[in-house]
Amino acid sequence: MLRHEFQPGRLVAGTFLTLAGIIYAGDAGDAWETPWFVVIPLVVGGLCLSGATAVLTRAIRKRHRPPHTPHPTPPEPQPDPHH
Repeated sequence: MLRHEFQPGRLVAGTFLTLAGIIYAGDAGDAWETPWFVVIPLVVGGLCLSGATAVLTRAIRKRHRPPHTPHPTPPEPQPDPHH
């Protein structure tokens, strides 16, 4: 399995959207009664928190990244003295 970079912002967004889905599924299955307006602040708040988490993660990673070292340039080809 290929590894990928951990992205906490996507984890937060996925958690809030999953919670919204569970709330609607419980309402649809008659497990409880959910007013229509409850999920809107949950989704919007989750997306805002997810964006803030992503910005904070990017700032932390940018600050702790080692400095970029440029690749050494190959030496210039020397003319052949025999020609």
